[in-house]
Amino acid sequence: MKTKVIKIGGVSIGGDLPLVLIAGPCVIESEALLIEVGKGLKKRCAALGIPLIFKTSYDKANRSSPDGFRGPGLREGVEILKRVKASLALPLCIDVHAVDQVEAAATVGDILQIPAFLCRQTDLIAAVCGSGRVVNVKKGQFLAPWDVANIIAKFEAFGGNGLIITERGSCFGYNNLVSDMRALPIMRRYGYPVVFDATHSVQLPGGLGKSTGGQREFVKHLARAAVATGCDGLFLEVHTDPERAQCDAPNQIALDDVEILLEECAEIDRIVKRKAGRSSANYCKSK
Repeated sequence: MKTKVIKIGGVSIGGDLPLVLIAGPCVIESEALLIEVGKGLKKRCAALGIPLIFKTSYDKANRSSPDGFRGPGLREGVEILKRVKASLALPLCIDVHAVDQVEAAATVGDILQIPAFLCRQTDLIAAVCGSGRVVNVKKGQFLAPWDVANIIAKFEAFGGNGLIITERGSCFGYNNLVSDMRALPIMRRYGYPVVFDATHSVQLPGGLGKSTGGQREFVKHLARAAVATGCDGLFLEVHTDPERAQCDAPNQIALDDVEILLEECAEIDRIVKRKAGRSSANYCKSK
């Protein structure tokens, strides 16, 4: 099934368009890191013909421990992101955690992202819809794929401008997530673009006691499977040196490892969408 086409700056996602990448560091550690990763991703995506949306966060408000690194915060973070966005000339996706953050975040973010643990917060959905920005809702680990129908109903009731749903794994016992690839076609049936978050899906929530663990070695496997199953985009957290990342270190992937993965996924995406196009054409003829 084709989904709606959502436009974010010069990038369009959905329908039968090529795979889109949403990628960048988990959180702002430094302006220099954002620019290095952003330019590296931009170069690699341009070579492969993959549309790119840059992502990061000014605050990670759901750390396991009060000692966990959260980022510079809203005010300083927005100023950094304005400079980074001007330097990279890329659309930007950023998290918002509270209603009173939306106005400031909308001055720089092309996509305002609602984190998974806040996906049912009605007031927050209303606020981001009111910003006029495209909204990316991370499906909560505690929701079934068909439960996104309620998120979509809220989005439409509040007159949102464009919606993306991102799958990031489901709770599987304690400190573990599992990715059910059936969720992707189920959610796409509701008509909006669906993105697969391959890095958060390998998290082991709270698995390290005071921080979240992860299994980076499975990112490539899940990413390829999701694209083969059918999705409109991939979401990756990327760092120059993931082992030293101040947030989500176990599941971020290295910038140097991105190109091969994207090359593989782009080829899979072409095959899947070419076959889907033929199937659709044959169906129409038979009718």
